[in-house]
Amino acid sequence: MQPGQQYAQRIEQFSKELTRLKKISTLFAWSRLAVIMILLAGGWFTWQQGLPIALTTISLLLFVFIRLVILDTDNDHKIKHANNLLLINQTELDIAAGKYTALPHGMEFVPHIHDNAYDLDLFGRASLFQYINRTRSFQGNATMSEWLLHPSTADMIMQRQEAIRELSGNTAFSQHLQALGMEKPVTMQTEKKLNQWLQKENVFYNKPLWKIIRYLYPLIAAGCVVLFMYDVITASLFYPLLLLFFIFSGAISKKITPEYNQINKIEPEINTLYNSVAWIESQKWQSIYLTRIQEQFATSNVTASSAIKKFRKILDRFDVRLNFLLFIPLNMLFLWDLQIVFQLESWRHLFSKVMSGWFSALGEAEAINSLAIATYNHPGWVFAALDTKNQGTLSVKDIGHPLISADKCVRNSFSTQNIGQIALITGSNMAGKSTFLRTIGVNIILAMMGSPVFASSMTLSPVRVISSMRVTDNLEESTSTFYAELKKLKYIIECCNRHENVFLLLDEILRGTNSLDRHTGSVALLRQLLKQDAVAILATHDLELAQLAGEFPANIHNYHFDVSVQNEELFFDYTLKDGICQSMNATILMKKIGIDL
Repeated sequence: MQPGQQYAQRIEQFSKELTRLKKISTLFAWSRLAVIMILLAGGWFTWQQGLPIALTTISLLLFVFIRLVILDTDNDHKIKHANNLLLINQTELDIAAGKYTALPHGMEFVPHIHDNAYDLDLFGRASLFQYINRTRSFQGNATMSEWLLHPSTADMIMQRQEAIRELSGNTAFSQHLQALGMEKPVTMQTEKKLNQWLQKENVFYNKPLWKIIRYLYPLIAAGCVVLFMYDVITASLFYPLLLLFFIFSGAISKKITPEYNQINKIEPEINTLYNSVAWIESQKWQSIYLTRIQEQFATSNVTASSAIKKFRKILDRFDVRLNFLLFIPLNMLFLWDLQIVFQLESWRHLFSKVMSGWFSALGEAEAINSLAIATYNHPGWVFAALDTKNQGTLSVKDIGHPLISADKCVRNSFSTQNIGQIALITGSNMAGKSTFLRTIGVNIILAMMGSPVFASSMTLSPVRVISSMRVTDNLEESTSTFYAELKKLKYIIECCNRHENVFLLLDEILRGTNSLDRHTGSVALLRQLLKQDAVAILATHDLELAQLAGEFPANIHNYHFDVSVQNEELFFDYTLKDGICQSMNATILMKKIGIDL
């Protein structure tokens, strides 16, 4: 079954499930109403039969009502989950149809200066990040961004490829993980709050005096209540004692309030973390990468999900302080806040050193899941073979740009071997030079993440892509376009001088100066790059630059994209060919916009 067919089938499946669950929800609503009516009537009639019968009847009906509320709440969670799954499958169909520009763009993760992120549309509207990212948490988004921004080691790439193969096609796992993450996405604010709280020292847990108060006070307070009920303590003594208990417990709660404020309102996200971690822990995986993720959730005594579940319940009990009718008597008699803070500090003592790792492991799981979904969605994509013995290897067959739909994309083949190699690509305007450079760059980025690429085959040496394509001025830094490009070229030269393993993508370099200086500077740059054994693809309109291939036949190779003209209409085939371009189209385009030539 093709991916689109499966998504359509799952949409139908979850639509039916949603309809069924909504009917159940309606049934629960009417059932609760009926129980309330029966409770009122039953209480009225049984009260005349005596207090024991009335209390028994009311208790049974209350139990039924509470049970219905619990079942209805559980059904509401199922409705939300089914809605999320429905949305996930519809989104996959929309992405396949090219409708993905409303998805998270990831620009918040891009540094001000980067080797290639801006040139290759890795982030932003209609970007690679939007197209392949399926993470839901901040940690997942950050992990995916990190993989896009920085190439991985060869070993890590191989491990991720193995993990993606194992996950690809496991739609049930992939979509369930996404749906869980959608309920209340885990944010950076929550992780930051928790990390700050985890780093604090325990104020109560390690001090014997507080331990004594914790156990002794409830005995005294509850004992006074019991003695009052049996008339051992008179009202004149009991009520002042209650006031004293209120003041004492309130003073302790005031001391605990900063602790509450620090981790307040994070319980919904902790619940998402618990559900996601429990789902990941339940899987039986074979690949090294996936089992290592699971190992990050393992602790010496309990699983991470069990620990998170316990933490979530403690937070839930801490929120009792929001219900004054319940909190005041509990705190007065049992020092509720102190009991909870002891539980929290005990939990922090056990898990403070491992919890931050749970967030990063969740991010990794979501990111690798995203790449597995991309693999499933594109059965024609292939994993790159790594040439770790040589530098400068790039051999691609039928490579295309991932963001161009397969039915419209013209695919090309290209190869370069060894270091000290420069491919010069000439061609007319709009013939496809820049798109080809981006096609090569984006697919190398994907390969260096461990992701499959849009090609029928690809072999490359592990490499870092540096591009100079979209250079713009910067008014804030008083930097002109030309100077901004010079800064980028200076950075490239320095990398090459250090003999770093980089792959250069250069598009129309030195465009901000006159044609003579541009040609002179370009020739000098190419000579310097060759001297440092650089590997590059350079797109240019400067046909004279292509003559350097005669001087360096073993190092400079000419390719081109051409255009055919019929009745002053331009036709492009976007196919990479050997040699220097012989056809240009600038004059035709100028005539078309009204310039008399």
